[in-house]
Amino acid sequence: MANLLGAEPSAYLRSASHQPVHWQPWGEPAFTRARAEDKPVLLDIGAVWCHWCHVMDGESYEDAAVAEILNREFVCVKVDRDERPDVDARYQRAVQALAGQGGWPLTAFLTPNGDVFFGGTYFPPEPNPYNRPGFRSVLLHLAGLWREDRDKLLGNARAVREHLSELLNESKTGAVTAALLEAGANQMARAFDIRFGGFGGAPKFPHPAACEFLIGRWYDTREDWPREIVEKTLLAMARGGIRDHLGGGFHRYAVDERWIVPHFEKMSYDNAALLRAYCAAGAAWGDPRFRDVAQEIVRWVFEVLTDPARKEFAASQDADVGPRDDGDYWTWTLDEARSLLDARELELVRTTFDIGPRGEMHHNQAKNVLWRASEPAPADLPALRNAMTKLKAARDARPAPFVDRTPYVSWNAMLAGALLQAGAVLDRPDCNTIALQVLDRIWRQAWDESRGMAHVIGRPEPRGMLDDAVQAAAAFLDAYEATGDPPWLERSAQVMRYGTAAHWDEAAGGYFDLARDRRGEGATYLATPAKPVQDAPTPSPNGVAALVLARLAALTGDPAWRSLLDRQLAAFAGVAADLSLHGATILRALDWALQPVTRIDVPGPRGDGPACAMHLLALRAYRPRKVVVRREAPAPAATVCVGTTCSLPVGSPAALEALLATR
Repeated sequence: MANLLGAEPSAYLRSASHQPVHWQPWGEPAFTRARAEDKPVLLDIGAVWCHWCHVMDGESYEDAAVAEILNREFVCVKVDRDERPDVDARYQRAVQALAGQGGWPLTAFLTPNGDVFFGGTYFPPEPNPYNRPGFRSVLLHLAGLWREDRDKLLGNARAVREHLSELLNESKTGAVTAALLEAGANQMARAFDIRFGGFGGAPKFPHPAACEFLIGRWYDTREDWPREIVEKTLLAMARGGIRDHLGGGFHRYAVDERWIVPHFEKMSYDNAALLRAYCAAGAAWGDPRFRDVAQEIVRWVFEVLTDPARKEFAASQDADVGPRDDGDYWTWTLDEARSLLDARELELVRTTFDIGPRGEMHHNQAKNVLWRASEPAPADLPALRNAMTKLKAARDARPAPFVDRTPYVSWNAMLAGALLQAGAVLDRPDCNTIALQVLDRIWRQAWDESRGMAHVIGRPEPRGMLDDAVQAAAAFLDAYEATGDPPWLERSAQVMRYGTAAHWDEAAGGYFDLARDRRGEGATYLATPAKPVQDAPTPSPNGVAALVLARLAALTGDPAWRSLLDRQLAAFAGVAADLSLHGATILRALDWALQPVTRIDVPGPRGDGPACAMHLLALRAYRPRKVVVRREAPAPAATVCVGTTCSLPVGSPAALEALLATR
């Protein structure tokens, strides 16, 4: 049987089409074959941007001897986690239950019905000093057990299956009270790294939703500590190697607690969430450093992710160029810098970005990650900018890491919504233009009123995933607030009405991750309902759904949306505070339900004039719970309502600015 990945739409799957392993894509035919041949299934889940996926591909799956074992003893299935997050979510939980860890590549061994009996992440070809068993020995051992002691493996599979529903259902009912907000914030404070910013130790991930939640806590309480946490975290990331100082944007996470050495892949969803966090901080505190970082994220989005002809955003930029690479595109030796810069520029770059003869990369100790170890004097800034321009041009001439151009609906919606926020905060109309074009494509080419939201713009399958629907609905509301055009509001409401019909748990509340008609495809695990609320790695779809319901209630005044919001939050209130960092999105939705919402109404003529200026001012103003309504009317006016208390109308931007300063 040949490798069947060559015709797949996934770039990750196509990249394995040359391998001697007889890979099959996810689907019922693979499991039918496993049952017919009485073989276990090897399931490999990875992504095109994943460094260790490339390493394992090169070390094991391209090795003829390993492929011979796999083809003889197993039916082999390869899955792109970006294409099938529903598959990934279930098998991640199962492997975590067995092995105590998950991640990518995910290497799982299944019964022919799809139940996990053994698994892990990266396996080296031979045993290594870090107590990871060699992949060949694992394959031979499991193949032998399948033939000779199958009951042991089936016992493992049964044990995991018995707990799978519990693992996948993250809801727990509870009372919706203000104490949840305080408890969640206090847990974030306890996790805060006071030395280096961020939360926890190494590896260290950005938590932009937690930062947004804490900015809101600062606004409401005016206590200093939430602001201190967010400022230290955002500025530490901005100085660290996790930020691309030459090209803009952020890498996925740092392997060290100081934010210096990143895993170099860049994800559209990370940068969308971080763009929102930096814009919120800039709007709340007026610090130009936050806006500068946001501008650099936008620059990377336009330069690398945006396809202006197709009106869509790419998904990710790979960490590496090849399997034995480890960030070489992004890093520098001292000699490389010396060959490009004059003496003054070199000295500035060396001191600012800590470039020396010995860098931070273990595979090549001459390679330096650029991170801001010091700040240059103002007089030196022009020379430093010139030096960075030279380094960027030289980097652009290197073979570049692969960019996955797949336009996933959820990530395109996240980025479009973030760009609409940036368009106001940064005064960038070009951000609004591309964002609205992308959202129009999602509406026209991904939405089907009878079948729901597709996962990829312009592709009919797969569809029926909650995350795509609620992220699109959220971005449609962003478009409504940014433009004042009523169709965007109705589109959001239509998506949420369908999503509630297809995903809502009428008995217990909360939304299932898959529409009812999509469960059970390919293996029994997909028949197990999942109700996710953790932000891992993207904002949880149930948290986003709750935020959309809160905004719909505030924008429309329809009590049905508020009733649904109350049921949604009650379904997760029992876990929200304990999740803390990993439940920041649902905590933000609880905040919307418990605290007064600010509604800024701006009626007035279309086009340039006082109403347009007041609309932009309303969009820029920071409030943790804010909706903006722009309506056409003969005369310009604006009112600000906080909860049920409303101001008198004002007719000029200066008057609105003064009003916002007091309310």
